[in-house]
Amino acid sequence: QVQLVESGGGLVQAGGSLRLSCAVARLTFTQYGMAWFRQAPGKEREFVAAISWTGGSTDYSDSVRDRFTISRDNAKKTAVLQMDSLKPEDTAVYYCAAGYRIFAVRDPGPYTNWGQGTQVTVSS
Repeated sequence: QVQLVESGGGLVQAGGSLRLSCAVARLTFTQYGMAWFRQAPGKEREFVAAISWTGGSTDYSDSVRDRFTISRDNAKKTAVLQMDSLKPEDTAVYYCAAGYRIFAVRDPGPYTNWGQGTQVTVSS
């Protein structure tokens, strides 16, 4: 079955950086748009960033634009979220998601495959 496995989460001080990776298996990676969502305790899952299946286009939520960068390596079947200038309000479980030929869809519904999530905690 399709697998998405996130890694790279952890504890970091405000202003620091983390790099999340999402390794994908058993999926035609080059046909899938990739996205990152996050969910803080007591809150709904929210869109963070997306990248098209070709990697040529990206989309970011207003809260992370200019601080986070999404990328993908189609040869390695990996999506990456580089997070810089982290803030305490970025604390959440981060999930990667894949959707067939979709891009910049901010609703989690259309994404058919999800990872298990990785915890990111930013201390003040």
